[in-house]
Amino acid sequence: MMSNTLGTLLLVSAGGFAGAVSRYWISSRIAERLKTSLPYGTLTVNLAGSFLLGVLWGGGADGHLMALLGTGFMGAFTTFSTLKLESEALLHRSERRTAWLYMGLSYTLGLLLAYAGYTLSLTYIKL
Repeated sequence: MMSNTLGTLLLVSAGGFAGAVSRYWISSRIAERLKTSLPYGTLTVNLAGSFLLGVLWGGGADGHLMALLGTGFMGAFTTFSTLKLESEALLHRSERRTAWLYMGLSYTLGLLLAYAGYTLSLTYIKL
């Protein structure tokens, strides 16, 4: 039998792999379709991840499910570092309005969607 720590590490690893691959696939597909300076691909995955993490939290996901989906999948699916890098790149190119829109949408909608997922799952979803 695996130790609890090893089992948790395997869950986080599997979730992280799936999350990273999903983020790359979704972000690149959106970027191919919407050729604009606003990074809609990263914005989409970050907002979806915020909502889904709220669902997990409000739904009472147990430790194993949180390790797999919360820490692993959502940790790799969402990307704070890319948000910051893309924001800085927009500012560097003097696209200040787009940068502030991107950061404003990311933070404001991210918090609202996390809360919406949490509230929705309290009422309708038990994990």
